[in-house]
Amino acid sequence: MTRQVHAQVKMSGNNSSTFYDDSNKVSVMHVCIYAFIFLVGLVFNLTALVVFCRQSKSRSQTITYMTNLALADILLILTLPVRIYYYSGFSKLPTGLCDALGLILKANMYSSILLLTCISCDRCMAVTFPMSTRVQGWRKKAPFVCLGIWILTIGASIPIYLSQQRSRSHCFDEFPVYATQSYVVYPTLLLGFGIPFVTMLVSSWGLIRAVQKSIVAQTNLVDSKKIRRMIAASLIIFLISFLPYHVLILLLSLRKNSNPLLTAYRYSLMLACLNTVLDPIAYYFTTDTFRKNMYRDTTQRMLPLNSQS
Repeated sequence: MTRQVHAQVKMSGNNSSTFYDDSNKVSVMHVCIYAFIFLVGLVFNLTALVVFCRQSKSRSQTITYMTNLALADILLILTLPVRIYYYSGFSKLPTGLCDALGLILKANMYSSILLLTCISCDRCMAVTFPMSTRVQGWRKKAPFVCLGIWILTIGASIPIYLSQQRSRSHCFDEFPVYATQSYVVYPTLLLGFGIPFVTMLVSSWGLIRAVQKSIVAQTNLVDSKKIRRMIAASLIIFLISFLPYHVLILLLSLRKNSNPLLTAYRYSLMLACLNTVLDPIAYYFTTDTFRKNMYRDTTQRMLPLNSQS
């Protein structure tokens, strides 16, 4: 149940500090969902990060992308306690803190989208062109691609909080003024969601086709049905996490005074955060190397194996 009152904006005499005071606002659903994402997502992503770091000697390009994806997820997860605090009714927060956490959320969303796209492309190239030196050379540039993604997503998100958002009276419940501008929403839909999703579809189709045509797929060494299920699950999770947000941004740009759309927009942000829990399920725990390392570590702790074993 949610109780809302009008927010009061408290400003100091020199306007150097602004606070959002929504102390009588409580949202049980937001608190529960963000708490679940924080606890489960933190455990999953820290586990994945530990396993990936142990594979430094045999680090592949896909593992490089997954490591950066886990780091991006952890960065967002560490900001969720503040959102839990806000929706628990203790929401007297500085403007700068609200802006910084909003920046992290937007940067994480698009860095996740681009990293997931890179993972899909890398898997497709590894299977489709295993002997191409040019393709393998491009794949080895994964660290530079990840660095470019971080710079691009953070740099593209900063203008949102350098715009006219300082006059707002709510923190996480504010209307997304900058993101719904026509000169922002359409490039965002195209570059931030449309092109990456189409790229993932093409890469997934290429991967499935390459696996079906391979000789190994005709044996029992490769389970092509399992690969198709993994790809389908990845695409579905991608749509669940990011499609609602982009649809609602488009609708809010057309109908700026719709309270139901604004409420739905807030829930779409929760779905975007839920991606930090779904990423490990779709990518980390379906990776053979990850599962083998997890099994080996668990077995070594449970059984007194000798070095030869």
